Amino acid sequence: TPYSLYKSRTGGILSRLIQPGTGGWDKAAATAILSFSFSADDRERMLVLLEKAKAAELDEAEQNELTSFQKAGRTLELMKARARISLQQAAA
Repeated sequence: TPYSLYKSRTGGILSRLIQPGTGGWDKAAATAILSFSFSADDRERMLVLLEKAKAAELDEAEQNELTSFQKAGRTLELMKARARISLQQAAA
């Protein structure tokens, strides 16, 4: 589908940008990035949106909000992967 193609392209762009497998960040930066997380309010909102999505009850604004959370989460996952590798390199 066009959406899945867009999603895979976006994920690929983020991976190429962040390069999660390369490491190379200093210890302070890597440690700081690993401390990033969604707030309790954001996690609660994501759960509400996911439940509505499962029930096919999202309106357009909610779908856009959920998509934004998904993009932010994916970006954070990639950054944390690079941060972990950076710390492993620093310890070696």
